[in-house]
Amino acid sequence: MTVTAIGGLFFRSRDPEARAAWYREHLGIEAGQTDVWQQEAGPTVFAPFPADTDYFAADQPFMLNLRVTELDALATALAASGIAVERRPEWSATEYGSFARIHDPEGLPIELWEPPAA
Repeated sequence: MTVTAIGGLFFRSRDPEARAAWYREHLGIEAGQTDVWQQEAGPTVFAPFPADTDYFAADQPFMLNLRVTELDALATALAASGIAVERRPEWSATEYGSFARIHDPEGLPIELWEPPAA
C-alpha cells in the first residue's frame, strides 16, 4: 500500500464562495466543497520548509504551488485582471523552470510554476 497523490487541499476562508469563484475565474481551478478539479499528471513537490524560511511570508503556514503552462501569458492575463504578479529575473528559466508569485483574495501566497520543457 502507498499514497498515490494529493486527494485534496482544504483551508479555512472568510468567504468560501467568493474565494472559490476567484480560483475558477483567474486560474481555471474547479474550487468548492462539491467541485472536483481534474488535474494533469505530472510532478508534485511535497516539502516541509524550516519554520524561519523566507521563501514565503512568515505569517502564512504554507504556500500553494501550481504547475502551469504558458506562464508569461497567464501572468499577463492576471495582471490585466488587476492581480499583482511578482516576477524576478532569478525566477526565470532556472534548471527547475520559471516562476511567478501572486496572492489569492485572502492573502494566501501562490507560486505559479512552469516546469522546463522536456
